[in-house]
Amino acid sequence: MLHWLRERAKYTRRIVSVCTGAYVLAAAGLLDGRRATTHWRYADDFARRYPAVRVEPDQLFLRDGGFGTSGGLSAGIDLALALVEEDLGESAALTVARFLVMYVKRPGNQVQFSVPLEVQTHGTSRMGAVADWLLAHLHDDLTVERMAEQAAMSVRHFRRVFAETFDTTPARFVTRLRLEQACLQLTESHASIQRIAAGVGFQGMDTFRRAFQKRYGATPGEYRERFRR
Repeated sequence: MLHWLRERAKYTRRIVSVCTGAYVLAAAGLLDGRRATTHWRYADDFARRYPAVRVEPDQLFLRDGGFGTSGGLSAGIDLALALVEEDLGESAALTVARFLVMYVKRPGNQVQFSVPLEVQTHGTSRMGAVADWLLAHLHDDLTVERMAEQAAMSVRHFRRVFAETFDTTPARFVTRLRLEQACLQLTESHASIQRIAAGVGFQGMDTFRRAFQKRYGATPGEYRERFRR
């Protein structure tokens, strides 16, 4: 199959993959030196297996030359719509999108569809317990000193173990948890955006909006409008 793909790539205008189909294109060497994405859950593994590929796990889909990759099954539809627009124009893409009852160009990126809290399962029992505790205290002032105390460690030792376990700093991890909880509340509750921001521990709306848009590519209001159940 890989040989067939390599041969077809010489004569095919474009080749695209959906979700983990990117593994097949990478195994055939077709993505070497190119930007590509895959499902967020497998992005780290994909990057380790195929270091020649420039993996961007936060993208819904990517085009690089005649190759396209998508972050997941639904993101494959986003990619397909982009191809329809490329071939037949914006009007045709809009018609298809209306028929499918979906946005022609979705706001945000695939990070919004991940489950960052799943990172707890990768931790030791002590670090996992800290993550559970953080979830219950997001509205508090969560300093690294307080987290270290909860883990019964010195601050220095806690920082090291935390980084080894979660591959990030305690401060960034807390911000990630707060934003994920904000996403859930924006789509599941009718509380005001200000109340949600305060409830997950952000001290001001400006700080919340900047952090939210940086991570999800959309404002809290846009996210709620498009993804509320």
